[in-house]
Amino acid sequence: MRINGRKRYLLTDLLGLLLAVLVTLASTTDRDAARILLPTARGRFGRLARVWVDGGYTGHLSDQSAAQLQVVADIVRSGGYDTRGFQFLPRRWVVERSFGHLMRTRRLVRDFESRTTSAEAMIYWSMALLMTRRLARSHPARG
Repeated sequence: MRINGRKRYLLTDLLGLLLAVLVTLASTTDRDAARILLPTARGRFGRLARVWVDGGYTGHLSDQSAAQLQVVADIVRSGGYDTRGFQFLPRRWVVERSFGHLMRTRRLVRDFESRTTSAEAMIYWSMALLMTRRLARSHPARG
């Protein structure tokens, strides 16, 4: 089976730990994926009140999320095309770091899965490994 492309959408907490994931075809727009992911996450996490999204989610998403889900969607915008070098975008680095952790899992570097549900399961597995490593780390004695 030939796979042309996939997109991965992550919803993380402030520490970058995974709350929800959605894997779609590459032709899916960011706004359409958010319309699927946000109601699912809102149902699972009742205290979800605010999400930070990048510029690809502009449009009716903030209105829809506020009206139907009672979730505030703040759009983190970049400085524009005239900025050079690394640009720090508030809150966007949390998800980017989570994608970096996923790329440390060799199986997720390439898209070997033929089904999107299998790809989502591999992402959950990878993040579970990350969380158990963080828990197993030895912490110095506090004094």
